[in-house]
Amino acid sequence: MVLSILLSMIFIVLGLIHFNWVVGGTFGFAQSLPTNENGKRLLNPKKIDSALVGIGLTAFGMFYLFKSGLIAYNLPEWLMTYGSWIIPIIFLLRAVGEFKYVGFYKRVKTTEFAKWDTKLFSPLCLAIGVLGIIIHVLEPA
Repeated sequence: MVLSILLSMIFIVLGLIHFNWVVGGTFGFAQSLPTNENGKRLLNPKKIDSALVGIGLTAFGMFYLFKSGLIAYNLPEWLMTYGSWIIPIIFLLRAVGEFKYVGFYKRVKTTEFAKWDTKLFSPLCLAIGVLGIIIHVLEPA
């Protein structure tokens, strides 16, 4: 239960950061976008993109809140089963990355994003993935 609540809080905070960007906030925005070696952004998300990611992250947070039992709401068993695998896999894949700009195995390591990715983003994704699998094993649907 404790791990589910922890993961839920992580997702909700990440969702709030994305919603902050939707309303014009800049906290961490520039550092969170991968750039090439010349500093050109590889992604140029619009506010709707940040909103959709914020909704997804918040939904993941709610999933783990429901899984914790803190909020009594019964999601369909198939959703609990598949969600318990899909969510961690998404974040484990993100931690591994695409082998050039993102993830533990990126080749471009000198950009500001790459430095943040190495220190924070990829380890956080790995932790989320591992916690999700631990939760699935210890607290089955």
